[in-house]
Amino acid sequence: MSFFRKSVPAPVVARQPRLPAGLRVYAIGDVHGRLDLLDEAFGKIDRTELERPSERNLTILLGDMIDRGPDSQGVVSHILTRSKRRWMLAMRGNHEQYLLDFLDDPDILEEWGPLGAFNTLLSYGLKPNRAPTPEQRRQLSQDLRAALPPGHLDFYQNLPISFSCHGYFFAHAGIRPGVALDQQSPEDLLWIRDEFLGHRGPFERVVVHGHTPVVVPELLPHRINLDTGAYATGRLTCALLEGDDVVLL
Repeated sequence: MSFFRKSVPAPVVARQPRLPAGLRVYAIGDVHGRLDLLDEAFGKIDRTELERPSERNLTILLGDMIDRGPDSQGVVSHILTRSKRRWMLAMRGNHEQYLLDFLDDPDILEEWGPLGAFNTLLSYGLKPNRAPTPEQRRQLSQDLRAALPPGHLDFYQNLPISFSCHGYFFAHAGIRPGVALDQQSPEDLLWIRDEFLGHRGPFERVVVHGHTPVVVPELLPHRINLDTGAYATGRLTCALLEGDDVVLL
Protein backbone atom coordinates (compact mmCIF):
# COMPACT_ATOMS: atom_id res chain seq x y z
CA MET A 1 0.00 0.00 0.00
CA SER A 2 2.98 2.35 0.29
CA PHE A 3 2.84 2.42 -3.52
CA PHE A 4 -0.25 4.63 -3.32
CA ARG A 5 -0.44 8.26 -2.35
CA LYS A 6 -2.85 8.92 0.49
CA SER A 7 -5.86 10.90 -0.65
CA VAL A 8 -9.30 11.89 0.52
CA PRO A 9 -12.12 10.46 -1.62
CA ALA A 10 -14.17 13.12 -3.35
CA PRO A 11 -17.66 12.82 -4.85
CA VAL A 12 -18.35 13.24 -8.54
CA VAL A 13 -19.73 16.76 -8.81
CA ALA A 14 -20.42 19.35 -11.45
CA ARG A 15 -17.47 21.70 -11.89
CA GLN A 16 -16.64 24.94 -13.67
CA PRO A 17 -15.19 23.68 -16.99
CA ARG A 18 -17.84 23.01 -19.58
CA LEU A 19 -17.31 21.13 -22.80
CA PRO A 20 -19.39 22.34 -25.74
CA ALA A 21 -22.61 20.53 -26.56
CA GLY A 22 -22.06 17.39 -28.60
CA LEU A 23 -18.48 16.77 -27.43
CA ARG A 24 -17.67 13.94 -25.02
CA VAL A 25 -14.19 13.10 -23.72
CA TYR A 26 -13.16 9.77 -22.23
CA ALA A 27 -9.95 10.01 -20.19
CA ILE A 28 -8.13 6.82 -19.18
CA GLY A 29 -5.48 6.57 -16.46
CA ASP A 30 -2.16 4.72 -16.46
CA VAL A 31 -2.57 1.35 -18.21
CA HIS A 32 0.93 -0.03 -17.53
CA GLY A 33 0.80 -3.04 -19.79
CA ARG A 34 -2.63 -4.31 -18.72
CA LEU A 35 -4.16 -5.05 -22.11
CA ASP A 36 -7.01 -6.94 -20.45
CA LEU A 37 -8.10 -3.87 -18.48
CA LEU A 38 -7.68 -1.55 -21.45
CA ASP A 39 -9.89 -3.83 -23.52
CA GLU A 40 -12.54 -3.68 -20.77
CA ALA A 41 -12.34 0.12 -20.69
CA PHE A 42 -12.75 0.35 -24.45
CA GLY A 43 -15.73 -2.01 -24.16
CA LYS A 44 -17.38 0.29 -21.61
CA ILE A 45 -16.82 3.27 -23.88
CA ASP A 46 -18.35 1.41 -26.82
CA ARG A 47 -21.38 0.37 -24.78
CA THR A 48 -21.86 3.93 -23.56
CA GLU A 49 -21.79 5.19 -27.13
CA LEU A 50 -24.31 2.57 -28.22
CA GLU A 51 -26.68 3.36 -25.36
CA ARG A 52 -26.25 7.13 -25.44
CA PRO A 53 -24.48 8.25 -28.62
CA SER A 54 -22.55 11.50 -28.74
CA GLU A 55 -22.00 13.68 -31.79
CA ARG A 56 -18.22 13.60 -31.26
CA ASN A 57 -16.17 11.69 -28.73
CA LEU A 58 -12.46 11.74 -28.01
CA THR A 59 -10.59 9.11 -26.00
CA ILE A 60 -7.44 10.34 -24.23
CA LEU A 61 -4.89 8.00 -22.65
CA LEU A 62 -2.90 9.88 -20.03
CA GLY A 63 0.47 8.17 -20.59
CA ASP A 64 2.36 5.31 -18.94
CA MET A 65 0.73 2.80 -21.23
CA ILE A 66 3.77 0.51 -20.96
CA ASP A 67 5.97 -1.18 -18.31
CA ARG A 68 5.12 -3.05 -15.11
CA GLY A 69 2.24 -5.10 -16.57
CA PRO A 70 2.63 -8.13 -18.86
CA ASP A 71 1.68 -6.87 -22.33
CA SER A 72 2.99 -3.43 -23.24
CA GLN A 73 3.39 -4.42 -26.88
CA GLY A 74 -0.23 -5.57 -26.98
CA VAL A 75 -1.44 -2.33 -25.41
CA VAL A 76 0.29 -0.19 -28.03
CA SER A 77 -0.88 -2.42 -30.88
CA HIS A 78 -4.47 -2.25 -29.60
CA ILE A 79 -4.33 1.54 -29.38
CA LEU A 80 -2.95 1.81 -32.91
CA THR A 81 -5.65 -0.50 -34.27
CA ARG A 82 -8.47 1.32 -32.49
CA SER A 83 -7.11 4.70 -33.62
CA LYS A 84 -7.93 3.76 -37.20
CA ARG A 85 -11.66 3.92 -36.43
CA ARG A 86 -11.90 6.10 -33.34
CA TRP A 87 -10.84 9.65 -32.47
CA MET A 88 -8.06 9.00 -29.96
CA LEU A 89 -5.14 10.80 -28.38
CA ALA A 90 -2.43 8.84 -26.58
CA MET A 91 -0.14 11.00 -24.45
CA ARG A 92 3.45 10.55 -23.38
CA GLY A 93 4.25 9.46 -19.85
CA ASN A 94 7.60 9.17 -18.16
CA HIS A 95 7.68 5.45 -18.97
CA GLU A 96 7.32 6.04 -22.71
CA GLN A 97 10.07 8.64 -22.35
CA TYR A 98 12.28 6.01 -20.72
CA LEU A 99 11.82 3.71 -23.70
CA LEU A 100 12.80 6.45 -26.14
CA ASP A 101 15.80 7.41 -24.00
CA PHE A 102 16.90 3.76 -23.87
CA LEU A 103 17.02 3.58 -27.67
CA ASP A 104 19.56 6.43 -27.65
CA ASP A 105 21.30 5.76 -24.32
CA PRO A 106 21.34 2.07 -23.30
CA ASP A 107 22.76 2.91 -19.86
CA ILE A 108 19.38 4.44 -18.93
CA LEU A 109 18.29 0.84 -18.31
CA GLU A 110 19.87 1.12 -14.85
CA GLU A 111 17.11 3.62 -13.98
CA TRP A 112 14.38 2.18 -16.18
CA GLY A 113 14.89 -1.46 -15.23
CA PRO A 114 13.44 -1.32 -11.69
CA LEU A 115 10.37 0.52 -13.02
CA GLY A 116 9.08 -2.32 -15.18
CA ALA A 117 11.30 -2.10 -18.26
CA PHE A 118 12.01 -5.81 -18.38
CA ASN A 119 8.32 -6.62 -18.75
CA THR A 120 8.19 -4.32 -21.75
CA LEU A 121 11.28 -5.88 -23.30
CA LEU A 122 9.80 -9.34 -22.80
CA SER A 123 6.54 -8.25 -24.43
CA TYR A 124 8.51 -7.33 -27.54
CA GLY A 125 10.01 -10.80 -27.69
CA LEU A 126 13.39 -10.06 -26.12
CA LYS A 127 15.06 -12.17 -23.45
CA PRO A 128 16.96 -9.71 -21.29
CA ASN A 129 19.41 -10.55 -18.55
CA ARG A 130 18.05 -8.98 -15.37
CA ALA A 131 21.52 -7.63 -14.54
CA PRO A 132 22.91 -6.83 -17.99
CA THR A 133 26.47 -5.71 -18.58
CA PRO A 134 27.10 -2.46 -20.47
CA GLU A 135 27.61 -4.46 -23.65
CA GLN A 136 24.38 -6.38 -23.07
CA ARG A 137 22.52 -3.11 -22.50
CA ARG A 138 23.78 -1.79 -25.84
CA GLN A 139 22.71 -4.99 -27.56
CA LEU A 140 19.28 -4.87 -25.90
CA SER A 141 18.80 -1.32 -27.13
CA GLN A 142 19.58 -2.36 -30.69
CA ASP A 143 17.41 -5.46 -30.40
CA LEU A 144 14.45 -3.45 -29.10
CA ARG A 145 14.66 -1.01 -31.99
CA ALA A 146 14.71 -3.95 -34.42
CA ALA A 147 11.85 -5.74 -32.61
CA LEU A 148 9.40 -2.83 -32.60
CA PRO A 149 6.51 -3.66 -34.97
CA PRO A 150 5.67 -1.24 -37.79
CA GLY A 151 4.25 1.97 -36.41
CA HIS A 152 5.40 1.50 -32.81
CA LEU A 153 8.50 3.71 -33.00
CA ASP A 154 6.52 6.49 -34.69
CA PHE A 155 3.84 6.06 -32.03
CA TYR A 156 6.33 6.57 -29.18
CA GLN A 157 8.14 9.44 -30.90
CA ASN A 158 4.98 11.41 -31.68
CA LEU A 159 3.18 11.19 -28.33
CA PRO A 160 2.25 14.72 -27.17
CA ILE A 161 3.15 15.77 -23.63
CA SER A 162 0.12 18.02 -23.07
CA PHE A 163 -3.28 18.80 -24.56
CA SER A 164 -5.79 21.57 -23.88
CA CYS A 165 -9.50 21.10 -24.43
CA HIS A 166 -11.72 24.02 -23.45
CA GLY A 167 -11.53 24.22 -19.63
CA TYR A 168 -9.34 21.13 -19.24
CA PHE A 169 -5.58 20.60 -19.51
CA PHE A 170 -4.33 17.03 -19.91
CA ALA A 171 -0.81 16.04 -18.88
CA HIS A 172 0.64 12.80 -17.58
CA ALA A 173 2.05 13.98 -14.24
CA GLY A 174 0.67 17.48 -13.77
CA ILE A 175 1.96 21.04 -13.97
CA ARG A 176 4.18 23.36 -11.97
CA PRO A 177 2.05 25.88 -10.03
CA GLY A 178 2.72 29.50 -10.90
CA VAL A 179 3.94 28.72 -14.42
CA ALA A 180 1.69 29.45 -17.40
CA LEU A 181 0.36 26.35 -19.12
CA ASP A 182 2.11 27.21 -22.37
CA GLN A 183 5.41 27.60 -20.50
CA GLN A 184 5.43 24.27 -18.66
CA SER A 185 8.61 22.22 -18.99
CA PRO A 186 8.50 18.69 -20.45
CA GLU A 187 10.18 17.40 -17.29
CA ASP A 188 7.40 18.74 -15.07
CA LEU A 189 4.64 17.51 -17.38
CA LEU A 190 6.11 14.00 -17.23
CA TRP A 191 7.48 13.80 -13.69
CA ILE A 192 6.17 16.40 -11.23
CA ARG A 193 4.55 15.25 -8.00
CA ASP A 194 4.69 17.02 -4.64
CA GLU A 195 4.68 20.65 -5.80
CA PHE A 196 1.67 19.96 -8.00
CA LEU A 197 -0.24 17.56 -5.76
CA GLY A 198 0.16 19.77 -2.70
CA HIS A 199 -1.09 22.91 -4.44
CA ARG A 200 -4.53 24.04 -3.26
CA GLY A 201 -5.10 27.13 -5.37
CA PRO A 202 -6.78 27.28 -8.78
CA PHE A 203 -5.01 26.60 -12.07
CA GLU A 204 -5.72 28.19 -15.45
CA ARG A 205 -7.67 25.03 -16.31
CA VAL A 206 -8.62 21.87 -14.48
CA VAL A 207 -5.68 19.49 -14.87
CA VAL A 208 -6.50 15.87 -15.75
CA HIS A 209 -3.55 13.61 -14.97
CA GLY A 210 -2.21 10.26 -13.83
CA HIS A 211 1.33 9.32 -12.72
CA THR A 212 0.72 9.18 -8.96
CA PRO A 213 -1.36 6.13 -7.95
CA VAL A 214 -4.26 6.65 -5.58
CA VAL A 215 -6.69 4.12 -4.11
CA VAL A 216 -9.70 5.96 -5.56
CA PRO A 217 -9.73 8.65 -8.28
CA GLU A 218 -9.23 12.21 -7.01
CA LEU A 219 -11.97 14.48 -8.34
CA LEU A 220 -11.00 17.90 -7.06
CA PRO A 221 -12.01 21.41 -8.15
CA HIS A 222 -8.58 22.10 -9.68
CA ARG A 223 -7.34 18.65 -10.79
CA ILE A 224 -8.51 15.10 -11.54
CA ASN A 225 -6.19 12.15 -10.88
CA LEU A 226 -7.18 8.97 -12.74
CA ASP A 227 -4.22 6.72 -11.89
CA THR A 228 -5.56 3.90 -9.71
CA GLY A 229 -2.51 1.62 -10.03
CA ALA A 230 -4.04 -0.66 -12.66
CA TYR A 231 -1.13 -3.07 -12.92
CA ALA A 232 -1.18 -3.75 -9.17
CA THR A 233 -4.89 -3.39 -8.37
CA GLY A 234 -6.69 -4.58 -11.48
CA ARG A 235 -8.59 -1.25 -11.52
CA LEU A 236 -8.15 0.94 -14.58
CA THR A 237 -10.10 4.19 -14.28
CA CYS A 238 -11.90 5.87 -17.16
CA ALA A 239 -13.71 9.19 -16.69
CA LEU A 240 -16.38 10.55 -18.99
CA LEU A 241 -16.29 14.35 -19.33
CA GLU A 242 -19.39 15.91 -20.85
CA GLY A 243 -20.83 19.38 -20.40
CA ASP A 244 -19.76 20.27 -16.88
CA ASP A 245 -20.08 16.72 -15.53
CA VAL A 246 -17.44 14.14 -14.64
CA VAL A 247 -18.66 10.53 -14.47
CA LEU A 248 -16.57 7.46 -13.69
CA LEU A 249 -17.36 4.49 -15.92
